[in-house]
Amino acid sequence: MDVADLRVFKSVVDEGGVIRAASKLHRVPSSVTMRIKQLESSMGVKLFHRDRQRLHLSPAGELLLDYAQRLIQLSDEAREVVSGTAPRGVLRLGALESTTASRLPPILAGFHSRYPDVRLELTTGTNDALVSQLVERKLDAAFIAEPPTVRTLDHVALFAERLILISSPDHRLIKHARDVEGTSLIAFPEGCAYRRVLQRWLGSDSLAPFRVIELSSYHAIVACVTAGTGIALLPEAVLDTMPHVKVARHAIPNAQAKITTPLVWRRGEMSASVLALRALFASSSRSKPS
Repeated sequence: MDVADLRVFKSVVDEGGVIRAASKLHRVPSSVTMRIKQLESSMGVKLFHRDRQRLHLSPAGELLLDYAQRLIQLSDEAREVVSGTAPRGVLRLGALESTTASRLPPILAGFHSRYPDVRLELTTGTNDALVSQLVERKLDAAFIAEPPTVRTLDHVALFAERLILISSPDHRLIKHARDVEGTSLIAFPEGCAYRRVLQRWLGSDSLAPFRVIELSSYHAIVACVTAGTGIALLPEAVLDTMPHVKVARHAIPNAQAKITTPLVWRRGEMSASVLALRALFASSSRSKPS
């Protein structure tokens, strides 16, 4: 089994038959048929059920298709990286809303300027949702809130964040969990890593015992806090993007406050675009004065 055979196999699947696949591949149909038979012989299984002029994937063919797509993609990525070909195509990035608002705009603008042939598609979500989408191959890389626990993912630490509690200006000073008793909590839905930090600071396994308002926008969260609806935990860098907002800031212990945003990708599948993004961060870090 080699990548060339897998390309023929995938083309037959995509085109719905040998004749169309042969036309797309600029081959004669007999050559495509021979390649499929060779692939089946090398693997010892039937990849298609033949029904007159139509081919239907067998269960073994269904299993192979996913691997074929991944191996073809890896082959293409390896060729681009080794040959030094400039990144192109689609780069599907995921990011926390906080990172998107406070960290990414200049980075993505620089990346777009340097690699105009790459189309960026950005998806925002909670830490856990982004990890799931990355594992399910819906994303190529993601900026999340904590190092991944999934063994098939690699990461590099990028942004150091400090989390703070915010309240309305007239709220009493918050130093301990008891200082927020009877106060509503405003947080992202389950799956948010910052929500888990808030739970740990409160000494709780969940926020179920508390009055919680779940929102999916930091602007909405800050607006509710400003109005006196409750308190929230968020990265200080996000608040710094809203200089006119009037809230009180309350520090929590460094053990919970300090958090690092990593860039995460599937192990062994770093595309040319993801590699270029990493290199952009590395060059940006080197250019900063120490």
